[in-house]
Amino acid sequence: MNIVQQDPESRDKMTSAFFRGPEAGGSLTPDAIAIAAEEMGVKKASYDTLTLLGLAVLAGAFIGLGAMFATTTVAGADGMLSYGLTRLLAGLSFSLGLILVLIGGAQLFTGDMLMVMAWASRRIATKRMVRVWVLVWLGNLVGTVVIAGLVFLSGQYTFGNNAIGIAALHYAEAKSALPVVEAFSLGILCNVLVCLAVWLALAGRSVADRILAIVFPVTAFVAAGFEHCVANMYYLSLGLMIRYGAPESFWAAVGDAPEIPMSGVLTNLAVVTAGNWVGGALLVGAVYWFIYRRPGKPDHH
Repeated sequence: MNIVQQDPESRDKMTSAFFRGPEAGGSLTPDAIAIAAEEMGVKKASYDTLTLLGLAVLAGAFIGLGAMFATTTVAGADGMLSYGLTRLLAGLSFSLGLILVLIGGAQLFTGDMLMVMAWASRRIATKRMVRVWVLVWLGNLVGTVVIAGLVFLSGQYTFGNNAIGIAALHYAEAKSALPVVEAFSLGILCNVLVCLAVWLALAGRSVADRILAIVFPVTAFVAAGFEHCVANMYYLSLGLMIRYGAPESFWAAVGDAPEIPMSGVLTNLAVVTAGNWVGGALLVGAVYWFIYRRPGKPDHH
């Protein structure tokens, strides 16, 4: 079997712990969040391919919308706002993406790193977990490219006297030029915060609880300039579309086209994806599994 079932007594203990927080009138406690994350991993592993891909495309589109919002928010801010304040506004705007994913329902590659908890508890097989990661990454790519394509075709990048397009090109150029070690490290830091946002959102009882839990970690990673592979799928796609598809009138207004080499684009996506895996799967999922779910751990309930 692909999903390893637990014995009834163990499952009863998990259920009791899971509901302890809400029954007490508060949010889930950290040990109950660990159980919720594990159950979530089991559920995701059970999705059929079409459902998984559909939810993954949605997540890519949602993150693309968040990135579009962030790009629009900071467009033209250079020289008018401080770097820190500009990044803060970008982070607050980008939070829309993960809010749509977690509240609306979708499958995001970076958040799915928490599936290692269910795998470590031997409730899902390695093959099933990797299958989810691969399909979701591909679906996320499709969703981000579709949104980037719609933004490009709509001409939204020309708004604000082309300020949005200039910001989009800056993002793509900077990301495609990132050195490997920096990109990898920024990817690790990013997904520590993204998975912590997912972790905290699991504790919430209401939509408002969950949104509040999401906003601060996501704002922090964007403000700090960390690297998110799915967001980069949007930024790099839109940058390439503008670089090679924008009309002459756009370039006459903004100046020379920046260099966005395809080798840099592919390297960024590969390295940041690896960094996101380390940050989410090892530094959040594996650590919390060891603390709360490892075999032989004393029962404190």
